[in-house]
Amino acid sequence: MNNATAVEPAGSTPLTHIPVPGGPKLWLLRHGETEWSRSGQYTGLTDLPLTPDGEDQARSARPALAATEFDLVLTSPLQRARRTAELAGFPDAEVEPNAVEWDYGDYEGINSAVVRAENPGYLIWDSGVPNGETLAQVAARADAIVDRVRAPLPDGTLAANVLLVAHGHFLRVLSARWLGLAPGEGRHFVLGTAKVCTLGWDKRTPAVEQWGL
Repeated sequence: MNNATAVEPAGSTPLTHIPVPGGPKLWLLRHGETEWSRSGQYTGLTDLPLTPDGEDQARSARPALAATEFDLVLTSPLQRARRTAELAGFPDAEVEPNAVEWDYGDYEGINSAVVRAENPGYLIWDSGVPNGETLAQVAARADAIVDRVRAPLPDGTLAANVLLVAHGHFLRVLSARWLGLAPGEGRHFVLGTAKVCTLGWDKRTPAVEQWGL
């Protein structure tokens, strides 16, 4: 058994501030399919539209969200997320610049299978991407959103439910940070296109309430 302790990148100290029980719940919706998500290409800041199947996927997320009254709905500025929000029933979602996908640098548009063939054992969580964002930088953006969700609204009240429409790797990092885990632990949260998740609380402990609806 390997007892070595994993070393997380700088800036990955888990969050420690825990609100009172009954704090805000953060609902997550990954965008629907794009041509590159279907083919397995790294899709970071390239602004691709949804495929027709991706638009259908976005519409299919509506029933999982329709019964909840959201105090705040946020979306990545990239069109695949904004269109998903619209088709899921939230055309007036507020653009949140921090919610963009990981900047994959030199790997943008390259099929992940090609990267692994050239670099056996490669995992983005451990090796990062050349000339792109570090994991710590992605985590810093995720932390900013977690802080925003947990902070009082302009009227001084706490939100009960917040929806965030964004991207696969980013939402996985954010989920780890919500739980107070190091960002690399996002590797454990697999999230398909147009799937819905809920991050909430078990008493005072951050928890995953639903995953991949």
